[in-house]
Amino acid sequence: MASSSPVKHAWRVLLGLLIAIGVLFGLNALGVYGFGKSSWTPQLALDLQGGTQIILSAQTADGKDPNADQLTQAAQIIRQRVDASGVGESDITTEGGRNIVVQIAGKADEATRNRIQASAKMELRAVLAATSPATSFVGDDGKSTPYPTPAPGLASTPSPSPTDGSDMSWVTPKLQAEFLAFDCKTKRDAAKQPTDQPLIACDSSGQAKYLLGPVELDGTSIKDATAGLNQQNGQWEVNLTFDGKGTDAFGKVSQLLNAFTQQNQSPRNQFAFVLDGSVISAPTMNGVILDGRPSISGSFTQETAKSLADQLKFGALPLSFTVQSSDTISATLGSQQLQIGLIAGLIGLGLVAIYSLLSYRALGFVIIASIAVMAVITYVLICILGWRMGFRLSLAGVAGLIVSIGFTADSFIVYFERIRDELRDGKSITGAVEDGWSRAKRTIYISKSINILAAVVLYILADATVKGFAFTLGLTTLIDVLIFVVFTHPVMQLLARTRFFGNGHPLSGMDPEALGAVYRGRTEYRAVATASQGKAARAGRSRGEAERRQTIAERKRAEAQATADQGASRNGEND
Repeated sequence: MASSSPVKHAWRVLLGLLIAIGVLFGLNALGVYGFGKSSWTPQLALDLQGGTQIILSAQTADGKDPNADQLTQAAQIIRQRVDASGVGESDITTEGGRNIVVQIAGKADEATRNRIQASAKMELRAVLAATSPATSFVGDDGKSTPYPTPAPGLASTPSPSPTDGSDMSWVTPKLQAEFLAFDCKTKRDAAKQPTDQPLIACDSSGQAKYLLGPVELDGTSIKDATAGLNQQNGQWEVNLTFDGKGTDAFGKVSQLLNAFTQQNQSPRNQFAFVLDGSVISAPTMNGVILDGRPSISGSFTQETAKSLADQLKFGALPLSFTVQSSDTISATLGSQQLQIGLIAGLIGLGLVAIYSLLSYRALGFVIIASIAVMAVITYVLICILGWRMGFRLSLAGVAGLIVSIGFTADSFIVYFERIRDELRDGKSITGAVEDGWSRAKRTIYISKSINILAAVVLYILADATVKGFAFTLGLTTLIDVLIFVVFTHPVMQLLARTRFFGNGHPLSGMDPEALGAVYRGRTEYRAVATASQGKAARAGRSRGEAERRQTIAERKRAEAQATADQGASRNGEND
């Protein structure tokens, strides 16, 4: 009964692997047929597929070229925005001291274009007044009349002087008239709006119009913004983290606005997040927040919450931009290079298969089967990641997949050589499989940990063109360890109990005699070859293999025996 336990465990593990593969294919099928966002072929990156090129031209107040630091910072923020939208393997560069060239794989959708094209000047302002976007009113006669253009003589200087951003002294007669007459369809340059004066703005949907106080904080004070589910009510919300300066400023504002909340003074208890002159959110202050970690709640979905978090996190550009051109570009490498890469991978796979069969005979088929299962899992995962994370396969990523074939073969070689060492020490084949597993897995875990660490460091520090290589290398390394645990070892447990492998057939790759085992049966030990007997023993093929594959312990024992024989010989001569 004890011997059947590993067999049952092996079958359970293999069944679990089969179910997991089925779940992965089912998940991708859901993306293909249910949501229409996935595909049964991997998404290709810019160098293999082509895509969209958008050239942004920087605009400055004085019309001069921006400095290099501003342009570099803007390019970095645009890259963060593009990556956050799920577009993988994009190429973003500066050009001519004024332009930023954005190249995206495939056809850029409207949401991605908006993320890229928006200059994203982020401001946080207190709400002084709010109304509908109407620009007309109904008079005493019941007729609708447009609000008149503010008269030039209306007072425009606050009196008395405002003491904070929520002070109603900011609302002068002229500003009030401008607010009522403002048309939400009016387009304005957000970069030219003064930060120390009130602002008239509408929400992005055009359903509300706001009169806002001066800027209390700008986007540079937002250290982080994430979307998540509120554990209490199950609704999506956006969680912010301010830096030190922003924490102090927001703490003071929250105290003031929370007082308005207690007094039911709406909308003065609201705080508007303004992106490029448009209000993207105007939440109510429901408490005093002194730790710099407020949250924005409302009627968010997962998509709108993530979009708002991305806008807040990557919103502060040092420059404003206009779109100079937007064109479709062809692939720089194309399908021909992809075919060459795939052919190279097949050649590498074929060489590994040939080496495995020549060195390990029938055990080589275990290596080939393991690599095949790994290929299936990797393929479907890349398809799913293209749907869920926007991952795209570049030529560098293909190179990572090819390199992983050799790394994967290493795991099996370490395992099989360990099994053979156990056989040479005289253990049974089933015992050699179990003991070889327990000793080989530590070596493999350490080796794969180093590979994963190298892939992570390369992904973080390397240029964007190399990230695809690091990502696929790290992904396949993790899958390699998984296959080693849930496929290769269970299969070996089952094969060791078959007649072909269990009896050590010469073609099995586990023949104890060919490997030079210490004993051939349970009690029949092989005589240790001494130094003087070594030359004669080499004449036989089996003996030669035994001597070539001797363990360190056997060699030491042979040397000790030879020394003892020489000592006995000298003593005999002296006598």
